[in-house]
Amino acid sequence: MDALETFRRMWDHAAWADALLLSELEAMHPPPALAWREYSHVLGAESVWLDRLLRRPARHPVWPELSIAEASSLALSLRAEYSAYVASLSNDALDATIPYVNSAGQSFDTSVSDMLLQVMLHGQYHRGKINLLLRQSHLPPTPTDYIAFARGVPAAVTDLSDG
Repeated sequence: MDALETFRRMWDHAAWADALLLSELEAMHPPPALAWREYSHVLGAESVWLDRLLRRPARHPVWPELSIAEASSLALSLRAEYSAYVASLSNDALDATIPYVNSAGQSFDTSVSDMLLQVMLHGQYHRGKINLLLRQSHLPPTPTDYIAFARGVPAAVTDLSDG
């Protein structure tokens, strides 16, 4: 698998993981506040990075306060826009650099490949935090491991109810 196909696969995983987690959080009525804040941040950050990749002004803050309906709408929009973006890329485009200003006002020039890696790894990091927060709230986690996505079979979950 070449780098471009890897990025496409990584985005498919991120979109799958976002949708799976949103579905579980929606069903909690309401989800734990800190877990919901982290999930909203995943979407906010994905949106900010997409806007940078597309060289347009940010549409959402990095830490948005989203309702469930807003999060659902944003997740669907991001899924479609990222899918179209990565489908349109060439291998050469991965090396292109994009200038942007971060949320702290600092200017950077970063390669498309590094920006995409940031999106994928950052999202997985925060989805892990969400699962920890769910466990701390005595709720079951929603495993979003890549291998579960690749296999099409849910990941194993350790029962911690006795510990």
